[in-house]
Amino acid sequence: MENIFNIAEIVDIGIEKEKARRDFYAAVAEHFDDEDMKSLFKKLSDWEQTHVKKFSNIRDDLKKPKPMESYPGELDEYMNSLVSDKLYKKVSPDSFASNVKKPLQAIDIGIEFEKDAILLFSELAHFAKTSKKDVLLQLIEEERQHMMYLNKLRKKFE
Repeated sequence: MENIFNIAEIVDIGIEKEKARRDFYAAVAEHFDDEDMKSLFKKLSDWEQTHVKKFSNIRDDLKKPKPMESYPGELDEYMNSLVSDKLYKKVSPDSFASNVKKPLQAIDIGIEFEKDAILLFSELAHFAKTSKKDVLLQLIEEERQHMMYLNKLRKKFE
């Protein structure tokens, strides 16, 4: 099952998911009136932006080949379909406003995001070139660290 995905495509998927998490945390920061909550979720949003930059640098180092597309925009549609799932629909402005009322709910969604990323990268590692799996391990470790941070944060609100 090796070589189905180019490692750069896998990193692109990760970048798109990081952007979705970044935007979620930014929305949370604006959603709550409490200044401590705003600051906390702004920090999380900034952390995700740092991940976007880090993963973009990883992708740039991979000398990404031009994607083979059957039609213009095919790869973008594919990436969007991987990112656009039930979990990520929770962060649309309408559903967010109706679903997230307390900081703990936002933290729980953030934990789900991190678990989703770990699972995605772990599964896609089966399809990547063996010589590039270290890149995926780096991505997985980044997400584990973020999930542990959110779990510690969650305990403060329980």
